[in-house]
Amino acid sequence: MTSQTSSRPPIRFRGRSFLAVVLAPEAPVDDWLADLDGLARRSPAFFAGRAVILDVGALAPSREALTGLVAALLERDIPIMGIEGAGGAALGPGMPPVLNGGRPSGEIPTPGAPAAAAPAPVPDRAPSVHSLMLESPVRSGQAILFPEGDVTVMGSVASGAEIIAGGSIHVYGALRGRAIAGAAGTPGARIFCRKFEPELLAIDGLYRIADDIDPALRGRAVQVWLDGDAMRTAALD
Repeated sequence: MTSQTSSRPPIRFRGRSFLAVVLAPEAPVDDWLADLDGLARRSPAFFAGRAVILDVGALAPSREALTGLVAALLERDIPIMGIEGAGGAALGPGMPPVLNGGRPSGEIPTPGAPAAAAPAPVPDRAPSVHSLMLESPVRSGQAILFPEGDVTVMGSVASGAEIIAGGSIHVYGALRGRAIAGAAGTPGARIFCRKFEPELLAIDGLYRIADDIDPALRGRAVQVWLDGDAMRTAALD
């Protein structure tokens, strides 16, 4: 009896990386949740449509405490796609999966599938430009995501708009929306703008809402940067 080989190709699995927001609560959790509520009041759509990972490494919570924390976030319309920093014993049925150290990944070989042939050499290419320039203003409701590097806006960023950059953000008009720099884990990133009226600022995961911004800087040219775990702002004029 002659065996026949199926003409159907093997099932192929691919890895893909996404930019996720990582929430890292600190004790006392009730105070941290209150701060989160303040952020949500100022920027109610901030978590809408985002992938959110919960990093509980600083808490080492029990199963009951972790279950309660996930439930509290779900009540705030923040579904958690995965949890970092929790021991397996802390995760009960129905909890998000454990995640460890997100990083880019390529094609994942199927178990039992024949090894692929060695890839052909890739020709030399000019280095990619790690910056994005926007000639037009960013309107309310728009979200610009560029994790590869800096974002420069030649116009203004309207209230309700959002810029997320892996590097620094430069706004040559008014910054009235949300500016999130250093999203790729770049603490040296900065935010610059000609007219400072933001709803929310963030650099490398450290956030500040409008209520926490020095009113004396409003309407001025300003730069924002991190000094250790503190966010600094200073006028440029």
